Amino acid sequence: MPRLPKDYKITRADPEEIGELIEVNIAGDTLFANTGLIDPADLGTHIPEEVFAGAIAARDVFVARYGKAQKPVGFTLTSERGDTLYLDQISVHPDHGKQGLGRALMNRVLDDARDRGFRQVTLSTFKDVAWNGPFYRKLGFKPIKPGKLADWMQELETIQAQSLDVTKRQFMKKRVRLI
Repeated sequence: MPRLPKDYKITRADPEEIGELIEVNIAGDTLFANTGLIDPADLGTHIPEEVFAGAIAARDVFVARYGKAQKPVGFTLTSERGDTLYLDQISVHPDHGKQGLGRALMNRVLDDARDRGFRQVTLSTFKDVAWNGPFYRKLGFKPIKPGKLADWMQELETIQAQSLDVTKRQFMKKRVRLI
């Protein structure tokens, strides 16, 4: 497993960090500004505080931290859906991008899935954006054919279709080897 860059570590989130996690979420979304994939009016939106609070209480948020202050600079948010651990969101602040934090956060999610007895991790992502579909394919995620989507995936796609072009997205999965 690749090592984290110096001065970074990954731990579970603390409820007092919700404001900082929202800042990371908004900053990460700015990467989509010139893609045409997200309406500019939606770029300032973020994961609601109450969603973060519930996920932190459920131990479903990991945080990449930087420096002596261990300031949050990235996070993952997961949830149990059916028989899978679903990656709802991964965000890395652009100032800390391209250092392997996204990969390290994903590896932590895969370890968490294994520890919790899940046989796979699933996600929904843009197919062709470099830090989306191609990134996950490099990590071993495989596309799920549209005809093989679970009911909850179809419901999620219907919700996504209200604000995104779902033809440019795909569900993906990666098997997790249980020890």
